[in-house]
Parts: sequence; structure tokens; C-alpha cells
Amino acid sequence: MSYNRNEKKRIVFKIGTSTLTHKETGGLDFVKMEKFVRILTDLHNQGKEIVVVSSGAIGVGRKALGLKEKPVERSVKQACAAVGQSRLMTVYQKLFSEYNQNTAQILMTKITIANDTSRHNAENTFRELLDMGVIPIVNENDTVATDEIDFGDNDYLSAIVAAIIKADLLVLLSDIDGLYTDDPNNNPNAKLIPYVERITDEMLGMAKGPATDFGTGGMVSKVEAAGIANDAGADMIILNGSDMDNINRFLAGEELGTFFRAHRTRHFHLKNYLDR
Repeated sequence: MSYNRNEKKRIVFKIGTSTLTHKETGGLDFVKMEKFVRILTDLHNQGKEIVVVSSGAIGVGRKALGLKEKPVERSVKQACAAVGQSRLMTVYQKLFSEYNQNTAQILMTKITIANDTSRHNAENTFRELLDMGVIPIVNENDTVATDEIDFGDNDYLSAIVAAIIKADLLVLLSDIDGLYTDDPNNNPNAKLIPYVERITDEMLGMAKGPATDFGTGGMVSKVEAAGIANDAGADMIILNGSDMDNINRFLAGEELGTFFRAHRTRHFHLKNYLDR
């Protein structure tokens, strides 16, 4: 596949809970987070504009509060998010500050996109932050949401963010190598699909649900995110985040993960993607 990765200047990185945390305990993987931050800061120093969409608030809050079971009630999820979001941002700010990199927190809901004024304000905020050399860190505003905790996930949000900022590339860091013809955990004959020109119903059928107790999104949400990002004019890649060096390997030209080719839809409008 011929693909010039160096021309991609504005990149959104989505990192999921299962990638941020230790599978056995749900605690943050600080070694992995530090490497993630270092790589992003170095890309920023190369002149690229970086936005991070980070999951983990509910998982971090759940761990901090000592909840063994994944919360089901909305009020408990929101309590976990309230505790976890501040802890998560504290870690990000501390790690990025080690490299003198400024960050900002942006919390969004579907209302941000549905309302023309708030969507325009969000676009302006992202633009100003990127112009100032800041790396925005985005999450769903789980603490006050009324419907998006049950409905939303950060794969979807990252695609929305990519569309808002007119990103060149969306990178989804997952706990799997990419999209397979079947679930590779159950089928040893499942084959990795390295390149997707157009998303089909058959591909959606290949995708599976979340694989871990701490995560929320699955492969279905990643394929749907690719549909939004591609329609908005952004390429998308699913990479295995267990090794953060995969980011640099991909940008250097190695064939990794599953790549979804952009095909900007004429008259693209985000409102058309809210009822999913």
C-alpha cells in the first residue's frame, strides 16, 4: 500500500482503557503511559498537531474506589468518572510537563455537537489550542451526561473530534492488531485485514464486542468510527497499543494494523452521525 505518512500533520490519537491499564488489576500502566506521552511530544516537536482522546476515567475511578465489579448503575458510573477524570488528568499533566509540553482538558457530550453554537465554540477552542502549541486531552463528560454513558464510547468520540478539527489521521490504539475476518481469540484461522478501501456490512459483521472487563468499546465501534472519520476526510489506522513503538513504526512506513482510507463525503455534516 503506497501511503505517505509524513504528510499527515494533524493527528488524533485515541487510547482506550484496556490499553492504559493493567488487565489483571485495572490500575494505570505508568510505563506505557510515559512512553505514549514521550512519543506524542516528540511528534509535536516535529511540527505535528496532536489531539488525544483518552478513555479511562470510569476505570480509574472504579479502581480508586475499590469497586471490583464493573459499575452498571448510571449514578455509580458518574461517581467513578468524577473521581477518575481528575486523577487521569493529573497523571497526563505530570507526564507531559516532564517534556515541557502544555496540555488542556476538553470534556464533551453529544449536545456539544448537536448545538450549532457549542459546536462552533468547540471548533474555535481546538483551533486556538493547536495554534498555541497545546495538546488537548479529550474525554466524554461522563459525570453530567444523561444518555451518553450508556450510548457513547471514545472510538465514536475520537472520530467526531477528528471531523471537528479536520484531522488528517485518526489513530486508534487498541488491544488487538486490527480488524480480523473473525475473532482471533476464538478462531486461530482468523486473518488480519490490512487495508480497507470502503466499509461494508460484511466487515461490520466481522467485528466483535469489548474483550476486557475494564473497556467499553469493541471492534464494531472502531469500524463505525472509521466510517465517520473517512467520510470527514481523515484516514484511520487501528494499531495494537501494547507496544507504543507501533506508532513510530507505522508513521515510518511499516505495514501494521488495519488502515481505512479516507473518502470525504460531499456536504459532510456531523449532525447526520449523531443518531447511531
